[in-house]
Amino acid sequence: MNNNNVSKHLTFYAVGLSYKKADAAVRGKFSLDAQSKTALLQQAENEGISSLILISTCNRTEIYGFAEHPFQLIKLLCDNSRGTVEEFQKVAFVYKNQDAINHVFRVGSGLDSQILGDFEIIGQIKNSFIESKSFGLTDTFFERLVNCVIQASKKIKNETELSSGATSVSFASVQYIMNNIADISSKNILLFGTGKIGRNTCENLVKHTKNDHIILINRTRGKAEKIAGKFNLVVKDYDLLPLEIQKADVLVVATGAQLPTIDASILDLNKPLLILDLSIPKNVHENVRDIPGISLIHLDDLAKMTDETLEKRKLHIPQAEAIIDEIKEEFNDWLNGRKFAPTIHALKEKLNSIKTTELNFQRKKISNFDEEQAELISNRIIQKITNHFANHLKDQDTIVDESIEWIEKVFQIEAIRK
Repeated sequence: MNNNNVSKHLTFYAVGLSYKKADAAVRGKFSLDAQSKTALLQQAENEGISSLILISTCNRTEIYGFAEHPFQLIKLLCDNSRGTVEEFQKVAFVYKNQDAINHVFRVGSGLDSQILGDFEIIGQIKNSFIESKSFGLTDTFFERLVNCVIQASKKIKNETELSSGATSVSFASVQYIMNNIADISSKNILLFGTGKIGRNTCENLVKHTKNDHIILINRTRGKAEKIAGKFNLVVKDYDLLPLEIQKADVLVVATGAQLPTIDASILDLNKPLLILDLSIPKNVHENVRDIPGISLIHLDDLAKMTDETLEKRKLHIPQAEAIIDEIKEEFNDWLNGRKFAPTIHALKEKLNSIKTTELNFQRKKISNFDEEQAELISNRIIQKITNHFANHLKDQDTIVDESIEWIEKVFQIEAIRK
């Protein structure tokens, strides 16, 4: 597959950081809440960025967009997070053009997830596209790319066993609880935070533990009540959090706070407590480890605990990659066609201009000039010539940008691109 630029003047970049190089503390500095995302998109719009989408999850914060230089996108991220350029450079990645496209496909298809086969990320990509579109920061390229990534994700999910068994951090946390807490159905479980991970964890807790002693607490009570109503659970007010922690055997923290909300000062305990911190940034302070009986597990710890199910999923990576290659090739065929179509159109106009000039000359020179026949033959020749150039540009071994430049130079044409 050829490695061409997706734009003649701007480059398509994927910049960001993930669990692969950045630990939870660093990821937390670059994590973007809803307000920060909006501010970033507004800044991008004001600074003349034409198209961009961004995702920020517990495992990664990434920007995909067109720019003259990747630093334009890196600056947007650092300006709207607590991270610095120096910190970013130590753990970041920067991909461009085809490498960036490849990365988006792998992320959206669950191949780049912290827990292999976790497809929750595709929902993030969908929502990010919709949000960017509301700011006028998407274009035909992004719409086609996101749709192709969604198509690949669905096909992998339906035709492979990459997602066999339950996936995601939320399930891994419940699996850990069930493996480490005896008689879990009779224990008191407190879930603090009802964002996406909190909701998914709650659903998995209800489904797999058969526990009806689950208490929900959220800063905004209404959000917790929506989930509680679905599963017939109890909601308590936020100011009762310290009291409810004392009663709990398991505490799951999944808030979006930028600073720790649970620390040693609010834990007045005289019994064991398992705490799972599923938040980025971390929402449970490390000082809780100093309290006897406290066990603290972070989502990065859960991701390292591979089980038999995950090992089986690895066997299906080649099949998933083959699906990605197939759909990615279709995307690149569309992309190349979109790139060279204006050149072919301009070439055809140039040849038609040459034809008109020559026919006018021959019409004056030849007394019995058969204009209809000459027109027919000329048009067929022009069509065959343009088909030859189009087939050349479609060939996967063709370096499209160089060929377009050569054609436009030889025929002295300037293609009009929207």
